[in-house]
Amino acid sequence: MSDRKTIWSSEQGIGALPAQLRGFGLMHVAMRRDAARLRAAAARSASPAALADWFGRLRAVIDWHHHSEDEILWPYLRRQVAGFDGGGVLEQDHEELERAMGRVAQLLGAGRGTELPAAAAGFEELIREHLGHEEPVVFPALADLPVDEYLRVERRIIQSAPTQVMTYLQPWMFDGADQASVRAVSATIPAPVRLLGRTVLERRYRRVLAPVL
Repeated sequence: MSDRKTIWSSEQGIGALPAQLRGFGLMHVAMRRDAARLRAAAARSASPAALADWFGRLRAVIDWHHHSEDEILWPYLRRQVAGFDGGGVLEQDHEELERAMGRVAQLLGAGRGTELPAAAAGFEELIREHLGHEEPVVFPALADLPVDEYLRVERRIIQSAPTQVMTYLQPWMFDGADQASVRAVSATIPAPVRLLGRTVLERRYRRVLAPVL
């Protein structure tokens, strides 16, 4: 069984998580980070066009992450982990977040900047609430799996990512992460993909992000 003393949260970083879960944890850190970036950019009336481009990429990553959980991870955990009962509530959270992201995208597309700060703040609140529901249930369930079994499931999830997500995922996850976390997660990424993520994809990511910051 998982260590009951472990803090099952990525909110203060991923250093306390088991090594195999740190990639998963970095995704959650990145979601909180970018929800806060959206709120800040909306409050200072950043360019709607630049925000729309960036937010579209963020939305694609979150949408894939949630669909892969609903379609791959939750069914797997229900089969493999006795007593796992988190999927239903988390699926409802995913539906709420999809509606919130749709609202943000709609406002950006229509150039309705005066309504954007409230929508961005609502999206950030939902992200934080959702991860507060998910991590204490899902992280210990995943930690109870044999490491090689967890890594097999993780590979299935990564392989389900569309090209748009795969070309954004690595620099997005590593943005602002401490070097120890980057090294730990990089060790699971094939070397050619790791190199591409640090060069071409990193430059592309920074170009999209610059107007938001």
